[in-house]
Amino acid sequence: MCQITNQKFANLKSRIVISNERGGRRYMPFAFTEQGVAMLSSVLRSGTAIQVNIAIMRTFVAMRNYYITTTTQITAELAEIRAKLALLERADNDNTEAINDLSEDMRNELDNIYQAIAALSVKPVKTREKIGFKK
Repeated sequence: MCQITNQKFANLKSRIVISNERGGRRYMPFAFTEQGVAMLSSVLRSGTAIQVNIAIMRTFVAMRNYYITTTTQITAELAEIRAKLALLERADNDNTEAINDLSEDMRNELDNIYQAIAALSVKPVKTREKIGFKK
């Protein structure tokens, strides 16, 4: 048996209705662990106490099974999400490489176009023959 901390008590209080009559609790409540319930059942001898302890033990087992099932499901879902994320990252990297390759090709084509325009815009300088008498 252990005493519940203030934080856990506040958490329990927010989940279930606990009355605040007569100024509230003077001390934090106590709770049994699974092993505490098993030890208590070995001490108590009445039929009612034994039936209550069996019901509590079954509840602990059901809670543990629920926790294990939930944890397993969450782990599987996380693994699936990680796999999908890895595929998306791979596809993103492939797309980035393709865009970079395309951009490089476009840059080369644009450079060729600019060079052609530059070549067309440069007028060749013709040397004129001198006017006048030639010897």
